[in-house]
Amino acid sequence: MRKLLNTLYVTSPDAYLSLDGECVVVLRDSEVLIRIPLLNLEAITTFGYTGASPALLGACAERKIALNFMTGSGRFLASVTGVEHGNVTLRRTQYRVADDELGSLEIARNVIVGKLYNSRWLLERAVRDHEARLDADHIRLVAHRIADAAKRAAESKTAGELRGIEGEAASSYFSVFDDLILQNKEEFYFRGRSRRPPLDNVNALLSFMYALLSNDISAALSAVGLDPFVGFFHTDRPGRRSLALDLLEELRAPLADRFVLTLVNTKQLSAGDFLLKESGAVQLRDDARKSMLTAWQNRKKEQITHPYLREKLEWGLVPHAQALLLARFLRGDIDAYPPFMWK
Repeated sequence: MRKLLNTLYVTSPDAYLSLDGECVVVLRDSEVLIRIPLLNLEAITTFGYTGASPALLGACAERKIALNFMTGSGRFLASVTGVEHGNVTLRRTQYRVADDELGSLEIARNVIVGKLYNSRWLLERAVRDHEARLDADHIRLVAHRIADAAKRAAESKTAGELRGIEGEAASSYFSVFDDLILQNKEEFYFRGRSRRPPLDNVNALLSFMYALLSNDISAALSAVGLDPFVGFFHTDRPGRRSLALDLLEELRAPLADRFVLTLVNTKQLSAGDFLLKESGAVQLRDDARKSMLTAWQNRKKEQITHPYLREKLEWGLVPHAQALLLARFLRGDIDAYPPFMWK
C-alpha cells in the first residue's frame, strides 16, 4: 500500500501558486506565505481564483500530484492531470463494463450495499455511544429499514430498481440525521439535504466534506489507471466525475458524515464560523475552513484495519485502497468488487 502524503490546502482567495525548483510556493502580493517541497505532497487544493503558474501545473502533472481548483464554498471547478501511461487496457475494460447494463449493475450493487451497510452502522454506533440522549428505538427501526434495503439492493435486477432502493434508504437515513446532532441545536440542525446551494450550517459542512472526499477519490482512481468520469451507478454527464461519485457513496458515512458530526458535537465550530450570503447560501468563513481542514488532515492520519485487505492503513488511504480493489476486479484478479464496509 502506498504511503499517505500531505495535502496542501490553500484557503486564501488571493493566493497565487508557483514553482521554485522542487518546491511549490504560495504567494500573496509578491510575499511568500509558504514554501513546501513537492516530494512531501500528494495533492494541492486551492480555494482561490488567482491561479497557478504553468510551470507548477506541469510539475504537478509530471509527478502525479493532484492539483484541484475549488470555489470559496468548496465546489469543484477543475483539476490538473498528467499523461496516463500503461493503463489503456484497464480503461478499455472499464468503458466496456460501463456500457454493459449487467456489468455495471454488478459493481453498482456492491457499491450501494456498502453505502447502506455503513449508513446503518453509523446509526447503530450513535445509539451505542449515546443511547440515553437519543430516541434509540426509533433510530434502531431506521437502521433496520436500511439493513433490509441493503438486502434488496444486493438482489436488484435493474439499475432503476437499485436507484429506487438507494433513494428510499437515503431518505430514511437523513430523516434521523438531525437526531445525531447533540450540541448547539439552535445553530446546527438538519431539516433535509440542500446542495446547490447549501441552506444551513450542517448542509454547508456536508457539501464541503463531500467535495474534499470526492477530490481524494478522483485522484486515487487516476493513480491506479481508472477514468474518474466513467461510472457504473452514476450515469455519464459532461464534467461529472461519475466513478468518483460512485465510490463516494460508500465512503460518505464513515468518512464525511461521521467527521461532520464529530466537529459539531465536540463544539469545534459555532454559528460565527459561517457566512450567510444574499442568495441564502451558507458557507464556511476562511478561518473556520482552515481549522476544519487541519482537523481533516489529522483524521486522515488515523489508522484502521481495512475490512477486506486485513491490513492497517490510514483513513486517508481508504479511497486509494478501494480504487485499487476496483482495478483488480476489472482486471479479473478478484471475483467481485468488495465495497468498504466499516466495522
